[in-house]
Amino acid sequence: MKQNEFELLCALERKKQEGLFLQSAATEAKLLTEEAVKVIRELQQNKLIECREDKLYITEKGVEQLEPYRVKRAVIIAAGFGSRMLPITWNTPKPLVRVHGKKIVETLLDAIQAAEIPEVILVRGYLWEQFDQLLYQYPNIKFIQNDDYEQANNVSSVYMARHLLENAYVCEADLYINNPAVVRKYEYASNYLGVPRPFTDDWCFQTKNGYIEKLLIGGENVHHMYGISYWTKEDGKKLVSCLEDAYLKYPEGARLYWDEVPLKLYIDQFHVQVRPCKMEDIIEIDTFEELQKVDPMYKETGI
Repeated sequence: MKQNEFELLCALERKKQEGLFLQSAATEAKLLTEEAVKVIRELQQNKLIECREDKLYITEKGVEQLEPYRVKRAVIIAAGFGSRMLPITWNTPKPLVRVHGKKIVETLLDAIQAAEIPEVILVRGYLWEQFDQLLYQYPNIKFIQNDDYEQANNVSSVYMARHLLENAYVCEADLYINNPAVVRKYEYASNYLGVPRPFTDDWCFQTKNGYIEKLLIGGENVHHMYGISYWTKEDGKKLVSCLEDAYLKYPEGARLYWDEVPLKLYIDQFHVQVRPCKMEDIIEIDTFEELQKVDPMYKETGI
């Protein structure tokens, strides 16, 4: 299946009850109208979609064609201390800090739940017992303990879950998700979320033809990086040996950010797409000052 066919089928699957008009389907699939018309014609010929009363609907055969692209699990990295969020992280792990009354990680878990992803793995470390409270609302979470979180960077957490990365999302737990649609039921290729930016001084991607060429800190005409990625079955298998080599054998390997493994040390082994999103889709809260700006309650209380 071609990727443009995949994207259009996914758009129709998300709206399978109400259907979509042609222009709406093209917009949802991020296709030009002329391109969408050609794709629709091909999908209709293969009986993957049908038209009823000027609306397009995915067929059962179309849903079956998407099944090989189904996301099997989400691995959530949640072990770190969150030192830049002090004083609030003295007693609360950063992912469990409330923003507008909701725990940060709950916005991610709700998005995963909405995408009907069946398995959730959460790698925890600092104040690990507190994460048990999530089980009341999200009983399908399985925990992995990372006892190395104080001595190592987040590469240690992904290393602990390295055998679970096939057909899987890897997500940072401290992203406040405003748009649940950034987590999807199906994925076509390995990818990272990114926002096109003329300039950023933060982590970003240099890209070519939609693929990540280089991981940078700061750059022009780049994609601002968000810590949500997806890995196909093939790439998930390759990540196992790459993570083992990087974490156990590479000098200062324990100090790596995990993204540096596939996007820097072993980038020649991976072809990772950038999946565009908008700045307003996700809020990154890295410091206590940023938390106070996002949620004025912390200014008022002085907590």
